[in-house]
Amino acid sequence: MTMDVDRPRPVRPSVPLSDRVFRGVVRAAGVAVLVIMGAIGLFLTFQAIPTLREFGFGFFTEPSFVPDKPELGIAAVALFTLQVAGVAITVAFPLALATALYISEYAPARLRRTLVALLDLMAAIPSVVYGLFGFVFLTPQIIYLSRWLSDYLGFLPFFHVNTDVNAAVWEQSMYTSSPFIAGVVVSMMVLPFAASIMREVFSQAPIGEREGALALGSTRWGVIRSVVLPFGKGGIIGGTMLALGRALGETIAVVMILAPVFDIRFRVLENGGVTVSSLIALRFGEATQAQLSALLAAGLVLFLFTLAVNTVASMIVARTRSGSATEI
Repeated sequence: MTMDVDRPRPVRPSVPLSDRVFRGVVRAAGVAVLVIMGAIGLFLTFQAIPTLREFGFGFFTEPSFVPDKPELGIAAVALFTLQVAGVAITVAFPLALATALYISEYAPARLRRTLVALLDLMAAIPSVVYGLFGFVFLTPQIIYLSRWLSDYLGFLPFFHVNTDVNAAVWEQSMYTSSPFIAGVVVSMMVLPFAASIMREVFSQAPIGEREGALALGSTRWGVIRSVVLPFGKGGIIGGTMLALGRALGETIAVVMILAPVFDIRFRVLENGGVTVSSLIALRFGEATQAQLSALLAAGLVLFLFTLAVNTVASMIVARTRSGSATEI
């Protein structure tokens, strides 16, 4: 006679309908993002094939971008794009970090809400407004800073400007419409994005560790240095990389400030330059089929730039999770 062996009854937890709907929506959104990104990459690659087939690797080394002539390349365009983004991050990073620390650690509660709202409002200002502000107000003022940097730090290659130092009147036009001015304007645009992410992460630093540091006699700055900054390392990196990705693709403000020049040079204070996004914006409307393929090839390079930045940021954030340095 066979005896039934007791077996545990399988437990199938009942998932509420709202949870199943939420999971389905989130899963569909994630898949849609991947599909859209892949479709954009495939579209740009397909459209860029004629240009890459005709010019080959020289497309990435030739500085001049003249689609109707044998010379065509994006070396200078890519270099100016990196210069503008580099200036923007150099200016925006310390300001964003200081802003985030002040709002989360020093500002009174009533003022904190106002500052957070202003920071979010700053991120919502259209880029054309920043461009007008930079062109009309900032450029006439910042050229004096550019000249000061050139006079006292001109021994550095990127701060050198080819001007006559013995001239009776210094040539102001050499300092206008420069990658430096464009980078400063772009820094104002990316600052709220980086500061918002940093502030959000800093505000989540463990209360217990904050109080423990204070109980051991630490000052407020000591708490920030030993608890808040290690905890928010991932947020600092993530916010900075997000701002860098935004700076690489900024268009309208850069178009309004930079004077198009196709030349490989590392002098960020000197007049002239063009980025990938501004090049596409300037020439897309009147482009022929061959020119359109060249512009989309330049867009493919910008797409790969942004993708590389985001990939590196994800890898760094994954290795430095917020709070990992403060766990006991």
